[in-house]
Amino acid sequence: MLTPYSGVYPYYGHHLSAGMLLGLYPGVPKRNEIQFIPAYTKLGDPASALEAANRLIFFEQADIVSGLVSYKSVQEIIPVIERHNKIGFFFDLGEYIPWSDYLSPRVFYSSQQIWQTQYALGYWAGKEYGDGGQTIMTIYEAGYHINSCFNKGAKDAGGGSLSVHVVPHDKRAPKKMELDDIFDKLRKNPPPYVHAIFAGTLGNDFLLAWKSSGLYKQIPLIVVENMAYDDVLGDVGHLDLELISASTWNRTDENPRNKEFVKRFEAMGGQLANIFGLMGYEAGLALKEVKPLLQKRDFEKVSSLLQQESVIGPRGERNFYPASGYALPVTDIISIKTSTNNIYKTVVSQGKGLRFDAAEFKDIHEGSVSGWLNPYLCI
Repeated sequence: MLTPYSGVYPYYGHHLSAGMLLGLYPGVPKRNEIQFIPAYTKLGDPASALEAANRLIFFEQADIVSGLVSYKSVQEIIPVIERHNKIGFFFDLGEYIPWSDYLSPRVFYSSQQIWQTQYALGYWAGKEYGDGGQTIMTIYEAGYHINSCFNKGAKDAGGGSLSVHVVPHDKRAPKKMELDDIFDKLRKNPPPYVHAIFAGTLGNDFLLAWKSSGLYKQIPLIVVENMAYDDVLGDVGHLDLELISASTWNRTDENPRNKEFVKRFEAMGGQLANIFGLMGYEAGLALKEVKPLLQKRDFEKVSSLLQQESVIGPRGERNFYPASGYALPVTDIISIKTSTNNIYKTVVSQGKGLRFDAAEFKDIHEGSVSGWLNPYLCI
């Protein structure tokens, strides 16, 4: 398990592993049949990820190299996985649209696909509110495809161009956010909506500032998916917020597969089910189908089957090899109201999705020649 540092979700690695075990074993997980070996990759840059992958393969004799990675790091790891006849099964939150120049037949991905929900959210906003929205984010979020996918969705829906404001960054005080200037501009010339993209505690800091700004309930506020996770909103529920977001998974979804996952995960760890446990569980469901071949170390056959396989999990059909199409997620556009005692989420629309290799995304790939190397939320 390649494990970069995350100040936002420090225990994500435990949740990924726990979810994988639950997916692999319908009953009680067998002891000592599967060993998880964590390998620290600092902030997840390519050099650190490659060093850790080499250590897992050469010294730990790992059969599967897994963990949280950026697509920018995977390209460094693929040669060593292929050369030594291993399997790669990685996780990401979907901060980048998958790169399609080379897809290794030995490497698979379980992704939250935030780029999909961002495109769907932008498309909905363009249809609902029309032209001229305002995006606000820090320089960190600006280094990924998250903002670009929202903008692309809005434009494809006929919503025209959006204004973008990147909060000034002070290296001496990286958590300081100066929002007065942009809030003043919004008061003088209100846009049809504001889209906020913030990671970690800065997201809640923004929501607190928004509530105090006088703009609350004057301009609709649309937030990126990770700002609307239940465990994140729980810290600001007392603000009595009204927000719009998008999601491919809801912990309280009543479908039987989701209820089973949530019940088992929360009974196993005593914590609320979350997105990392979910991604691990979906990967575990896939690996369960090839476990006999894994135990025989027939990795050629394993990779062939995983390229074709899809599973039906808590959020519907999932597959893990980009070239097989990636089953388009069902994206819900949700209206959110918070209170001290509860978070209320109501589905108001179904979002529009696109394949990762859709022609509509060509400009995003070609226009994003730089960008952060660390996985999203690994700050």
